[in-house]
Amino acid sequence: MRHARRRVVRVTRLAALGGLLLGATMVTHAVASEPRAPDAVPYATAGEAAAGPGAGLVSRLGTSRTAGSWTDADGGTVVAVTDEEAAAEVRASGAEPKMVERSMSDLKSAAKTLREAPRVSGTAWAMDYRSNEVVVRGDSTVSADDWSELTEVADGIGGFVRMERTVGTFTTRVNGAQPILSTAGRCSAGFNVTDGERDFVLTAGHCGPEGSVWFAGDGGRQEVGTTVGGSFPGDDYSLIEYAGGRAGAGAGVVAVGDGKGVRITGVADPTVGQRVFRSGSTSGLRAGEVTALDATVNYPEGTVSGLIESDVCAEPGDSGGPMFSEGIALGVTSGGSGDCRTGGTTYFQPVTKALARLGVRLIVAPGADGGAAAPSPAPPQAQGAGTPEAASPGSAAPVRGILPDPSTLLSRLADPRNVGPGLLVIGGSLVALVATRWIRAEQDRKAYRRHYSATWG
Repeated sequence: MRHARRRVVRVTRLAALGGLLLGATMVTHAVASEPRAPDAVPYATAGEAAAGPGAGLVSRLGTSRTAGSWTDADGGTVVAVTDEEAAAEVRASGAEPKMVERSMSDLKSAAKTLREAPRVSGTAWAMDYRSNEVVVRGDSTVSADDWSELTEVADGIGGFVRMERTVGTFTTRVNGAQPILSTAGRCSAGFNVTDGERDFVLTAGHCGPEGSVWFAGDGGRQEVGTTVGGSFPGDDYSLIEYAGGRAGAGAGVVAVGDGKGVRITGVADPTVGQRVFRSGSTSGLRAGEVTALDATVNYPEGTVSGLIESDVCAEPGDSGGPMFSEGIALGVTSGGSGDCRTGGTTYFQPVTKALARLGVRLIVAPGADGGAAAPSPAPPQAQGAGTPEAASPGSAAPVRGILPDPSTLLSRLADPRNVGPGLLVIGGSLVALVATRWIRAEQDRKAYRRHYSATWG
C-alpha cells in the first residue's frame, strides 16, 4: 500500500512538471499571436465613382465654371455650368449640363459672408445646386429682429439668397441603429471603425464629451465603452472605444429594426438628389434624399459646418445613427428640425471627413457566403419616403447587439488567444508540486517516527 502511494506521488509530480512546460508554451503562444483584425476599408478605396461622376467633372472644370452636380429623378447626372464650352465637356462625358448664372465660387462667397455675420442660433444655410441659390432657414426660436438683420445681410449679397422659415427648431438629436446610454443622454450607434489595433463606435460629437462612459443592453447595464475623441461644435463626430477592445461579430452590419440589419461594404460622399436611408434607435429606418451639401447649422450649443442636408426625418435619440445607401456609409445623424410625423430637415456629419480626421477606417461586412447578398429590407412608407425602385439600403443580414459576444469566465479562459489558460495550467501544476512535496514530507516524518518507536520501544 505504501509503495502504491509513492507511485501516485511520483506520477503526480511528473504530471505537474509536464503541466508547467505546457502552461509556459501556452502563455508564449498567446503573447506571440495577434488577434485577427476585422475587415476594414479606408475612404480612399471608395473611389470617385462612389461619389458620383458629377464630382469628378466639377473638380476638373473648376469652381468658376461649375456650380455643383446632382442626380435627377431618372438617376442621371446633372452638372451646373456657366459657359458653353464647359457644357460641351459635360455632354461628352455622358452627363447633362444645366446653364446657370452663378458659379460655385459665387455660392461659396455668399456662404462665407453669412458665416462672418453675427451668429443667430436657430438658423441654417446651404447651397442649393438645383436652384443655383443659397437657402437660409430660420426656426421658430429666431426672433423677428434677428431674422430682419439676417435678411439685410442676405439682401446685401444679392438676389440669389433665399430666406425661408421652417417648422420646429434646429436641435441636436440627443436622447441608430442601436441605442447607447450615458449621463449625457441617449444616442444611437453609428458605424464601427478601427485603427488596426482597437475598434470603436463612430457616432455624433454632441452626444457626449471625451470621457463619457456608454452602456447598452438590458436596462443599460452592459458597458459599451468610453468616448476617447471627437469634435463638436465645428464638426459633429466622436469615437467610443469598446471596453473590450473589439467590436465582436457582425461589426460591419447596422441595425434597421426587427432584428434585421444592412451590410456596410464601403464609404463615400453623397451627391445631391441621391436616395438615402437613415436608421436610428427612436424612429427606426427612414428614407429620403440628399438636398444639399456643405450645410451650416447654428445649434444652441454652437455652429457646425460641412454637413449633409436631407429631407429624411429624425427624432431625439436618433443622433449618431448611420446614413447609408446601397450598403455605402455616408454620414452620422447630427440634428435638424421637425419629426417623423410632420416631416422636417435633418443634417448629417459626413463619414469621410470624420474618418480622415480621426485616423480610423470603416469596418465592412463580407457577403453571407462571400457571394451575392440577400434582398434588403424596406423602410416604412411614411412622409413620401418609400423605398425608391433604383435604390435600397443594402444587402440584408441578421443583427445583434453592439456589444461583443457575451462570454462567461470559462469561455474567456478557454479562448486560445488569451494568456489565461496557460496561467491556469501553470498555477495548477505549482499547486500539485507543492502538494506532492508536502505529502512526501509527511510520509518521511511518519516513517521516521515508526522507525524510532520500534528502536526505542
